[in-house]
Parts: sequence; structure tokens; C-alpha cells
Amino acid sequence: MELIPPELSMLSATGLVALSFFTSMLTAAIGIGGGLLMLTVMVSFLPPIVVLPVHGVIQLGSNGGRMALMRQHVDWRIWGFFATGSILGVILAGQVFINLSLEVLRAVLGLFVLYAVWTPKLRPSNISLKGYTLVGVGTAFITMFVGATGPLVSSFLSPEKLGRERVVATLAACMTIQHGLKVVAFGVIGFYFQPWIPIIAVMIATGFLGTLVGRRILKGLPEQLFSRLFRIVLTLLAGRLLYLAMTA
Repeated sequence: MELIPPELSMLSATGLVALSFFTSMLTAAIGIGGGLLMLTVMVSFLPPIVVLPVHGVIQLGSNGGRMALMRQHVDWRIWGFFATGSILGVILAGQVFINLSLEVLRAVLGLFVLYAVWTPKLRPSNISLKGYTLVGVGTAFITMFVGATGPLVSSFLSPEKLGRERVVATLAACMTIQHGLKVVAFGVIGFYFQPWIPIIAVMIATGFLGTLVGRRILKGLPEQLFSRLFRIVLTLLAGRLLYLAMTA
């Protein structure tokens, strides 16, 4: 088995490993955003049909590890309804995904990044347990096309109602099942994961290291400055995706 898939050079593979470390540091430091940044950077030089499955496996490993560490805090009732809806959402999205062109996928991703970065955040919703089935359907459908829906899912988990630890743990559990279903769906559609296994394994490992050191390294950075720089970088990357989509 080749250590690097044919779509990557040694330089780009090294860059992805470093990106996994940095984005995990980001998530550990401020709670969210690393997955979106990783997705946006990867899609800027790789086609979405490659990025979305690979990104899904990496996020599956990241969220699965967080869920395992915090499993005693997971609200399994919410998770059960969310997982049920996610199964239906992924099945429906799979039927649509196979008919989309590369340019459409890039445009969808670019617009989603701009939405996630610049629109006001949804406030946590006080919904019933059964309502999480619909949340699962909607977010699972969306994640097949944009990948990083953690910020959207988190808006339906109320810290006031659940508490901080239960929100983080339940979000990790929900994203684990959703990314897992997505990976299975891409396998059924026909994506060939084997050439990517070595680089994915290394990225998951470096992502775990990034999680361990994230808070210490980024603790001294002013949050307002970091947030502004983060938005600017993502906006530029989203603009490039839209440019590529329009000029293809």
C-alpha cells in the first residue's frame, strides 16, 4: 500500500498532517471551528468528492475519541432520536449527491462557509426529545454536501438546560454517528478509501496531539483578534471556492 494517495504530493500530505494538528488545537482552545477550517482548506486544492469522504473519516476519529473520553456525560436520549433521524437524512442525501457536478459542490461549500462565518449564530432551541429526530434528518442531509455541520448541530443543544459538559459530550456523540453514517454512505456511492488510510491515520493521531496541547498554546492569544483573523481566512478561502465554481 502506498503511504500517500496519488492525488497528493509529499508537500501537500505534510501540509494536511500539520493542518490536522492546528485545527484540533483550534477546536480544543475555543470549542468549535476546527472542522470547518480543515474542510475549507482541503477543498481549496482537492475536489469535494475526495475531501468530503476523507474529512468525514477524520472527523469521525476526532469526535469518536472525544465521545469515548466523555461518554458518562452524553445524553443518550437525545442521541437516540438524533441518530434515527440521521439515518434517514443520509439516505435521502445520497440519492441527490451522486447527481451533483464538481462546480455545484464547490459553490455549495463556499456559500455554506460564508453563512457559517458571517450570519448570527442560532440560539439553543428548547425542543422536545422527539424534535431531535428532525434535527438529525436535516443536519445529516446537509452534512453530505458541506461536511462540517458541528456549529449547526450545537445550536440545538442548550448549555442552560444540559450544562457545559453534557453539551460537549452529546455534540461529540451526535457528530460521531453522523460522520460514521456519512462515511458508510460514501463507501456505498463508490468512494475508494484504501489509498487514503495511511494519511488519515496520521491525521487522526496528530489531531489527538493537537487536542492535548491546544488550550496551552492558544491561551495567550486575544480571543477577539483570533476570531477576526479566523473569519478573514475562511472568507478568503470561501471566495476562492466560489471563483473556481464560476470559472470552471
